[in-house]
Amino acid sequence: MSDYEYLKLDNQLCFPVYAASRLITREYQPFLEKLNITYPQYLVLMILWESDGKTVNQIADRLILNTNTVTPLLKRMEKDNLIFRKRSKIDERVVNIYLTEKGNKLKEDAIKIPMQLVESLSSDVLKIEDLIDLKSKLNTLITYLKNNDKNI
Repeated sequence: MSDYEYLKLDNQLCFPVYAASRLITREYQPFLEKLNITYPQYLVLMILWESDGKTVNQIADRLILNTNTVTPLLKRMEKDNLIFRKRSKIDERVVNIYLTEKGNKLKEDAIKIPMQLVESLSSDVLKIEDLIDLKSKLNTLITYLKNNDKNI
């Protein structure tokens, strides 16, 4: 393969991962529109449904995002009455994020979304086992990249 072949989009690892991510996120939209939330808001809610009262830094770390990306998202969610922010009494620099009653109630409506998404993606060509295997391999890749990148 010539050096220029490496510059072709079809030869890149990053593009299929990027494209698949965008397309899967698009598959979530019909389910999330019913809840009147965006995909990034759904991710934050899942973190808080798992364990309420996370710090901004904990949420950012879990999402592999910078706090300056997460903070505007959290402000919008607070405006929409999904969460509330509260400064730590121990350290005023630390902001804890909690679910509101509205944010907590969305959990019951969202509980079916993961299975609905898997059902919408699975077919004769793509089996549930393939999706599970893909998720496992992507998790391995993410762990590897996080452990090798000190900037994340």
